[in-house]
Amino acid sequence: MGKKIKNLITGEIIQKPDPIDEEVVFDGGVMITETDPAGIITYANRKFRELTGYTKEQLIGSPHNINRHPDMPKVGFEDMWKTIKDGNYWEGLVKNMTSSGAYYLVIVWVKPKYDNEGNIVGYIAGRKVPNPEFAQQMLKKYKQLKDKELEDEKSST
Repeated sequence: MGKKIKNLITGEIIQKPDPIDEEVVFDGGVMITETDPAGIITYANRKFRELTGYTKEQLIGSPHNINRHPDMPKVGFEDMWKTIKDGNYWEGLVKNMTSSGAYYLVIVWVKPKYDNEGNIVGYIAGRKVPNPEFAQQMLKKYKQLKDKELEDEKSST
């Protein structure tokens, strides 16, 4: 089985599934999540819950990587975190995983949320349907980055 995720509100341990090579197509619509500054989900709308297969109770209080697919290279999220922590808008293709292990592809945009003093108090993310050709190009690039990541991990042990 996959990685275990702990919900910080309920204490529930959520067992991520092993990935399966089955795509769930995101057909559009509004899919929104919000997190605190550490990436813990504070809001997930119905469309997000329906596509991922997780309940509201499982999502609220869990790290947003609950739906991260293991094919995604770490460097992509390092860039995202640097960009949004610096107060900037980030957008990119993400391969995510449902609660059943199937995957879905989305263009994710993330932007900071601010309090009245201008401090970042969290992040809001929305999703768009990706262009199929662009998605395939990015998946090839992600595979190369993930392969390099795995090689680097092996050589460092």
